Amino acid sequence: MKRRDFLKVTAAGAAATAVASPAIAQSSPEVKWRLTSSFPKSLDTIYGGAEQLSKYVAEMTDNKFQIQVFAAGEVVPGLQALDATSNGTVEMCHTVSYYYVGKDPTFAIFASVPFGLNTRMQNSWLDQGGGNELANEFYKKFGVMGLPCGNTGTQMGGWFRKEIKTVADLQGLKMRIGGIAGQVLAKVGVVPQQLAGGDIYPSLEKGTIDAAEWVGPYDDEKLGFNKVAKFYYYPGFWEGGPTVHAFTNLEKFNALPKNYQAILTNAAAHVNGWMPARYDMQNPGALKRLVASGTQLRPFTNEVLDACLKATNELWAEISAKNADFKKAIDAMQAYRSDQYLWWQVAEYTNDSFMIRSRTRG
Repeated sequence: MKRRDFLKVTAAGAAATAVASPAIAQSSPEVKWRLTSSFPKSLDTIYGGAEQLSKYVAEMTDNKFQIQVFAAGEVVPGLQALDATSNGTVEMCHTVSYYYVGKDPTFAIFASVPFGLNTRMQNSWLDQGGGNELANEFYKKFGVMGLPCGNTGTQMGGWFRKEIKTVADLQGLKMRIGGIAGQVLAKVGVVPQQLAGGDIYPSLEKGTIDAAEWVGPYDDEKLGFNKVAKFYYYPGFWEGGPTVHAFTNLEKFNALPKNYQAILTNAAAHVNGWMPARYDMQNPGALKRLVASGTQLRPFTNEVLDACLKATNELWAEISAKNADFKKAIDAMQAYRSDQYLWWQVAEYTNDSFMIRSRTRG
C-alpha cells in the first residue's frame, strides 16, 4: 500500500473510532438500582435468587449496572415490596405475585393458584403460551413490569400441630397461608393468616396460629418449623409450581438502554432455572434429616383434596363473574393446563410412576 493511501485509511479509521466511542459509552452508563426482597437472608435459595440476579447483571455489564439487594424489612416489610417498586421507593423487588391478591386476585394467577400448573408447565405457559404477555398487560396497571425470576417447585402442604384426616379437622384451624389459597381454604373452614416468612416461627411457637406452610424441606428446616409442629403434610396443592418474580418500576425499566434491558431480562431467566435446580438438589437431604428428627410425614386425604378442589372451582366462578382481568387469565391458564396434563400423562407421569415403583421395590 502506498504511504499516501495508508494515511488516508488510518485517518478514516480514527474518525470512525472517534464517532463510535461516545455511542458505546452512552449505551453503557453507570446505573445503580436498589432491589428489596420479600424474603429473609437466611433463606439462601429464595432470597439468594435476587443476589444471583445482581451478580449476573454486574458481570455482564462490567459492573456498570449494579443492583443492591436488601432483605425483607431493611427498606420496607416483605409484603410491601411491590408497593415500594410501584411508587419508586426502589427500582426493583423480588417477590411472589400472589402476595398482592388484596389489590386484585388476578395477581395470584401469574405466580400459582390451587390445582394449577407445575413448574415446567408454569414456565412453558409464561414463556411460550402467552402468559408473560397477559401478566405484563395486567401489571402495567400498577406501574410495574414482571420478569419470572425463580420457582420453588411443588411445595409441601405445611406443618400442623394435629393430624388432619377429614375436612372437619380443618374447622377453625388458624393457618398461615399466602395468596388466594387462603380464600380456598376458608371455604372448607380454615382461618387463613398472611404472614411474611420471618414471622411464621414465632407465631407458630406462641400458638397464635395452628399450622403454617412455607416452601419445602430445605427452607422449612432452616426456619425450624419442625421444632414447634410435628406433622408435615403434602402436597401443597395450592403451589404446584410457583413463580417468583423480579418486578421493576415500569418507567425505570423503559429508561434503561436496550442492552441493559436485555441483560436484566436474561439474568432473570437464568435465575428462573437456577432456583428450582438448587431446591431439587437441597430438598431430599433436608427431608431425610427432618424425618430422622421425628417429623411425621402425612399425605392429605382424598376427602380433603376433593373438598378443596370443589372449593377452588367455586371460587374461580365467583371471582370471574365480577373481575374481567381474572377471568381472562384464569381461563387461559386452565386451557393450557388441560392440554399439558393430556400430554403429561402420556410420557412424564408414566415414566415417573414406574421409577417410583421401582425404587420402592428396590
